[in-house]
Amino acid sequence: MRKLAVLSMHTSPLAQPGTGDGGGMNVYVRELSSALARAGVACDVFTRASSGDEPDSVVVEPGLVVHHVVAGPRRPVDKSSLHLVVGEFASAVERRMAERELLGEAPVDAIHANYWLSGVAGHGLKHRLGLPLVSTFHTLDRVKAEAGPEEEDPAGAGRRARAEAEVIGCSDAVLASCSVEVDQLVELYGADRSRVEVIAPGVDHAFFSPGDRAQARRALQLAADGPLLVFVGRIQPLKGAEVALGCLAELDSLGVPGSRLVVVGGPSGPHGDREMAALVGLASSLGLSGRVRFVPPQSHELLSTYYRAADCCVVPSRSESFGLVALEAAACGVPVVASAVGGLTTLVDEGRTGYLVERGDARRFAERVATIWSEPELAGRLGAAAAERAKAYTWSVAAARLRRLYGALTARSLVECG
Repeated sequence: MRKLAVLSMHTSPLAQPGTGDGGGMNVYVRELSSALARAGVACDVFTRASSGDEPDSVVVEPGLVVHHVVAGPRRPVDKSSLHLVVGEFASAVERRMAERELLGEAPVDAIHANYWLSGVAGHGLKHRLGLPLVSTFHTLDRVKAEAGPEEEDPAGAGRRARAEAEVIGCSDAVLASCSVEVDQLVELYGADRSRVEVIAPGVDHAFFSPGDRAQARRALQLAADGPLLVFVGRIQPLKGAEVALGCLAELDSLGVPGSRLVVVGGPSGPHGDREMAALVGLASSLGLSGRVRFVPPQSHELLSTYYRAADCCVVPSRSESFGLVALEAAACGVPVVASAVGGLTTLVDEGRTGYLVERGDARRFAERVATIWSEPELAGRLGAAAAERAKAYTWSVAAARLRRLYGALTARSLVECG
């Protein structure tokens, strides 16, 4: 296995996580591609050019290059409309790959598509180029529908789910972050379980590791005393930031007065600005304005300071295929209280590294947070156990497993469409 074409059509691994469409997937694509490059698998990452001043290619490090290819206008396009330029994106990727081969670059051995839009592009490229296709979906439409978030594209209801099913049926391997996602792929999409590989994302322990809470608070200019919650994520209904605010409001009646909350993240999705305004309005209506700090998206490596400053990280997502925030917080030695959904149920060990509660239940979140704050010895045990468990999740381990998988796929016959 010499070279991999990584498709990340709708969001660039160079983009700032936590705003727009940038989130855990950006981190995943960049960190995994970097780990693969260091393991000897060169990665060409292809993303859609979304501005007029992006360079055609950016060498991130030896073996890792991000290519901006033109598909549709060179400006941001609402994600609900990007399906209209998937074919153009695939053709642009194919041309760029051919150009690099003419310049003496090694040919691509396999395609790794991220998210359903890239999956559709990768599906076409697989058959045109005769290359194995690996797909990672990050989120699945039928899972999100069960969680009840707003429909991204009401006019095209069902389009995404049908496309996901087609890509799953023709992928030579589908990557899942945990066993829960495997079951979702099989039960909701009829995936062939033998072609689904569990490869968990990792965390960079050089950045995300336990540290001094008082020093972290000083660095962020936060009060040294008093209980502090942190929420990290894009401001959109799926992430449940309003539950974090509800949790804070409930804490007063549970004997935890003076608690505060830091919300790190920016508006996301077609209604992101509206959601952000509603969240600020909710804080005001609950009388929490002076106890909530809204922080814009931060560089990924700087998030560790926010985790370390907190007594507890809340992850109240409605749906989560994995839950990178929960893993990062745990790696920093911070107990996590999370919704009992998706991959979060595999990351949080109930009563040992944190707690799992029913999604949307702000009172139950508050009760668990109050328990952590009222029992310092318990909080210490939870944080230490969380940090120890997080050590098992590394990008180098994920890259090593993927390298073996890619090598095996190039030696097999390609899966045909059903």
